[in-house]
Amino acid sequence: MKEALVYLLAITLAEVITTTVAPLWGIITHITVLVVAILHSALVSRQPQQQFLLSLALVPLVRIISLSMPLGNIPQIWWFPIIYAPLLIAAIVVVRLLSLRAKDIGLSFRLFKVQLLLILSGFAIGVAEYFILKPEPAVSELSWQVIWLPALIFLLSTGLVEEFIFRGVLQCTAGGLLGRWGIVYVSFIFAILHMGFLSWIDVVFVFVVALFFSWVVKKTRSLLGVTLSHGIANSVLYLIAPFFF
Repeated sequence: MKEALVYLLAITLAEVITTTVAPLWGIITHITVLVVAILHSALVSRQPQQQFLLSLALVPLVRIISLSMPLGNIPQIWWFPIIYAPLLIAAIVVVRLLSLRAKDIGLSFRLFKVQLLLILSGFAIGVAEYFILKPEPAVSELSWQVIWLPALIFLLSTGLVEEFIFRGVLQCTAGGLLGRWGIVYVSFIFAILHMGFLSWIDVVFVFVVALFFSWVVKKTRSLLGVTLSHGIANSVLYLIAPFFF
């Protein structure tokens, strides 16, 4: 438990440095956390610790890749598949190394009533976060011909890949080490990674949403609902809400 808190503080510090000091120093700090977590996982003997530390290494990797990619001349909507493709590969490698089963990480397509409610809540989550952040639209106009591809990108990147990493792999290993506190731990890390929006209200909002998502995954053992809800929420946030409000 103490080690998990140390890593949580280290990741939080790295995010603070990234947003308030300089992205370069943030990358260096995240690289340090990444290397230490991997080496630490190789040195401990208990399996729950090893699994947790290796999966936790995915967290600094998210920021390292997102900050170090040369994306300046590429349309912003294409940043997502460029960043999230290597993250998905890394997460799959971790799953294979840890010998996690599909059902352990929520790779189930069973549909439950609570998932249907969760999917619909994606629209409300997207609108609520829009009023917090008020981002510029990611597309030039609101039409199906224009938004279908960006919406698909959001679904497969922020929806599928983020949920696979956080509510799938990391929630599984954190639960094995921290028990019921694993959900809170993963939700807090997920919220901290939103510090880049420079809004503490958004960090708190994301933490609450992440807790809700984690609870649903724990109840259903499926990432289906949270993946669709997350993708819908970001599509509403960046593609739809800016044209209505």
